[in-house]
Amino acid sequence: MFDTLSQIFIYVTMGLYACAFIAFALDLARRSARATIPESVPSAVSRRTAAAEDLVFVEADGDGVVDAASSVSTSAQSASGGSATATATATATRSGRGSAVARISERIEGDVHTGAAMSTSLRVAMILTITGFGFHVLADAGRGIAAGRVPWANMWEFSMTGTLVIVGIFLLANLRFDLKYLGTFVLGLVCILLMIATTKYYVPVVPLPPALQSYWLVIHILVAIVATAFFALGFALSVAQLAQVRREHRVAADKPTRLRFLATLPKSDTLENLAYRINIVGFIAWTFTLIAGAIWAEKAWGRYWGWDTKEVWTFIVWVIYAGYIHARATRGWRGTRSAWLALIGFSAVMFNFGVVNVFFHGLHSYSGLTS
Repeated sequence: MFDTLSQIFIYVTMGLYACAFIAFALDLARRSARATIPESVPSAVSRRTAAAEDLVFVEADGDGVVDAASSVSTSAQSASGGSATATATATATRSGRGSAVARISERIEGDVHTGAAMSTSLRVAMILTITGFGFHVLADAGRGIAAGRVPWANMWEFSMTGTLVIVGIFLLANLRFDLKYLGTFVLGLVCILLMIATTKYYVPVVPLPPALQSYWLVIHILVAIVATAFFALGFALSVAQLAQVRREHRVAADKPTRLRFLATLPKSDTLENLAYRINIVGFIAWTFTLIAGAIWAEKAWGRYWGWDTKEVWTFIVWVIYAGYIHARATRGWRGTRSAWLALIGFSAVMFNFGVVNVFFHGLHSYSGLTS
């Protein structure tokens, strides 16, 4: 019964995540529409400000700030009497309009770049994501109750728990950083993984093989799931960084840009720094995964390392991310080179999960697909 409920909840979760993905995409479309404003406003503002400066000059001396309009008014009054009042009034009016235009334009530009007000579509997307996360927890818990153990002993359960942790870390990260603009990337990835899992990886509850009947199942696999979730978030940031770099190069070359919503996202170096920090956390967790796996292998098979395909690919992932961190920290590999390394690393993680587990047979063939 609990396994059936788990399947129902996971289908509800997928529906909510799909709706959240659409809402996040609508928010990006709204950002694109708003991002067209700052590209045209500053030039108009500069022209109007320059015109206002031709009429009003501000001079600073030791006693304070003197508005040149007052000097103009005084001189005009001595020369032509009452007509000077009208001249000064017109000058002040024009300068006031120029200042108003500048203030309005600054507020528009600030709103576009900082996203001070959360759009309705973004608010709906976050509500749907949180609701879907709640059903996701129920689905994962239902599978665990049905199996009478932790729900990550095969690829179906790993997929459920892994995507759950990805969304959970995305929601937690938004408490510290404003990463809502990654919702389309994160929810899109989660929806794809869940669709593949439900169609290819589902297996009924079966007893664990003897080698998996260990407390290391809880430790080793859980840490691997957490590491994968951080790598997924770093992957999304690196994709956004590459897109932002391309946009910045086109803007610098005075060429038109296509993905205008990127103008409302942080700059490429900010995205790179965030990806680096998140990938470091994932790398630390993956290092522990590698060490814990070796300890578990010694207890299960009497050796720490046996060049099993799964072990080799886990080490390859570790080497790629170690190279990424080392190259960026000591060799100055920044910008697109570091982003591509992060993308290669996450591709290796996905290959390790989706290809090695299914098509390579060895001591780690725990996909459960042949059960």
